[in-house]
Amino acid sequence: MLHHIVFWTLKDHAEGADRATNVRKAQVLLEACSALVPGISRFEVGTAQTGLECGCDLVLNSSFTDRAALAAYQNHPEHVAIKPFMKAVVAARQCMDYET
Repeated sequence: MLHHIVFWTLKDHAEGADRATNVRKAQVLLEACSALVPGISRFEVGTAQTGLECGCDLVLNSSFTDRAALAAYQNHPEHVAIKPFMKAVVAARQCMDYET
């Protein structure tokens, strides 16, 4: 099993919208990718919650059956299509992949 976890911190203002609006849009775009390819076994998109300590605005916590499934997801045209928006609104990104 290959786990793929990504954390994003968004800019205060980008693409003509505030951070909260862009977090919601990014969440919707990511959730639409949850079943793009075979081999996705978990795909959770979460946002920072008021009242809880958070260092980021948005997280993707996903698991894939193997590296080939992750590669297929990362190269899928629908996933690639959201990257320009994400790059425009993201101030910082952290990613970690690990196998169990």
